Amino acid sequence: MSDVAISRSGAEAPGLFSLRMIIILVAVGVAAFAAMVIGAAYAPGSTPKGGGAAHAVSNSAVGYSGIIQLAQASGYNVRVVRDQDQLDSRGLTILTPQTADTPMGDLITRRSRLPTLIVLPKWQTVEDKSHPGWVKHLGLLPPGEPYGVLAPDYKLTVTRTKSGGAPLTTTGWLADSAIRIAAPRPLQTISGANLRPLLTDEAGRIVLGQIGDGPLYVLADGDLLANVGMRNAANASAALDLLDQLNVASEPMSFDVTLVGLGRSPNALRLAFDPPFLAMTLTLVAAMLLAGWQAFVRFGPPVRRERAIAFGKAALVDNSAALIRKARRQARLGGRYVEVIRDRAVIAFGVPSKLRDKGVDDYLDKMGGRAKFSDLAAAADAASDRAGLVAAAQALHDWQKEKGK
Repeated sequence: MSDVAISRSGAEAPGLFSLRMIIILVAVGVAAFAAMVIGAAYAPGSTPKGGGAAHAVSNSAVGYSGIIQLAQASGYNVRVVRDQDQLDSRGLTILTPQTADTPMGDLITRRSRLPTLIVLPKWQTVEDKSHPGWVKHLGLLPPGEPYGVLAPDYKLTVTRTKSGGAPLTTTGWLADSAIRIAAPRPLQTISGANLRPLLTDEAGRIVLGQIGDGPLYVLADGDLLANVGMRNAANASAALDLLDQLNVASEPMSFDVTLVGLGRSPNALRLAFDPPFLAMTLTLVAAMLLAGWQAFVRFGPPVRRERAIAFGKAALVDNSAALIRKARRQARLGGRYVEVIRDRAVIAFGVPSKLRDKGVDDYLDKMGGRAKFSDLAAAADAASDRAGLVAAAQALHDWQKEKGK
């Protein structure tokens, strides 16, 4: 049986913690939990690597992590975009679709007046199981794959030729730039209506073109920016200069990875802390605080219960009394009580030892007083209920007290 109860009345036992300590513990716990929940809601989340495909966070030969690291080391403001809501920046955004069925229409429309570079896919690769993050070349993609990236809005003809690593030539508004970069082997080029050349091979085939008068650019051969091209310092520097030319001054360059499935999914928990759901969250928090305060006020400090079984001699007396009460035999204790009072009177008043029972009662009666001892003893012995026994015992106690004066 537990010997601790919760009550607002009765004797209060010293608790394990003071009220101040309890309030501090609860406050710290609530604050820590709230910080954990808010931190989880606004945490950046996981950043999947996406294997060795041709995208901005890939370290494979066809990936673009190398030029990003080079740009950052050179002091450029470069970022990897995992949220489509961040694809409206004024700086150059590089899109790296993997296949012809990549949905590009809406994104191109959104960025129709913003500098955008689309890098067409070139290589068909497979993951290298023995080297995580690497790929094995299976060959060139079918021409329909790079063609289908912008079709049917923009129909471009894709060709592959042997370049021999000859230097490419800048033209158009890039003609005055000092960009000198060698052609990849083999070289993928494009042609089409309304496509203005900015970078061509020695035969005039377009490697980098501008669609119309807007800032929409198409790079036919991604090897110019890929990690495989970064092994040559001159080509790496030229590729970085090329991106700088296409970018708006002082604006950050963004590499998108949402098109390759590496975007960050919305955090459902964050909705609870953003309007319009913030009001509901605050209401629930207030309700929980009120409920906690009501529970704290309703139940007071711990109160120690009396032990069900006492210690020592007191235990014997208490348990015997409890047993007699349970059996409803209190009235039968009258005779026993008379014997106790008689024995105490014999000692206290010097009753001759030769007297017994009735003789003792007669001796005590002769002492005078308001009541005779024999009458009080008879009343106690004749008591038939608890009330009668209490009254007779009180009378005997008063008689003893009177004679003791």
